[in-house]
Amino acid sequence: MAVTLTDAAANRVQSFLANRGKGLGLRVGIKTTGCSGLAYVLEFVDELNEDDETFKAKGVTLIVDAKSLVYIDGTELDYTKEGLNEGFKFNNPNQADECGCGESFTV
Repeated sequence: MAVTLTDAAANRVQSFLANRGKGLGLRVGIKTTGCSGLAYVLEFVDELNEDDETFKAKGVTLIVDAKSLVYIDGTELDYTKEGLNEGFKFNNPNQADECGCGESFTV
């Protein structure tokens, strides 16, 4: 499988990369934290690591390390605006539950 993006997310990432002026793509990963155990991480990538997998989607390169891929394989990254709130949303088929505040999840 892979990690993919919606059109809205691809447009937002391309805009961020253009404003930044450099970068290979966007790292999508996880870290251990929060009340449910795992949280998503997004960061720009200038150099690949040995264990990185790359996925091309809608003109954007997504980079995922091997450890994170186990938890987010099949995830679709979306960008939403709801009222005054806007941000990236993870549609992860592996996610079993999330904490009440929505900051962390479990598989």
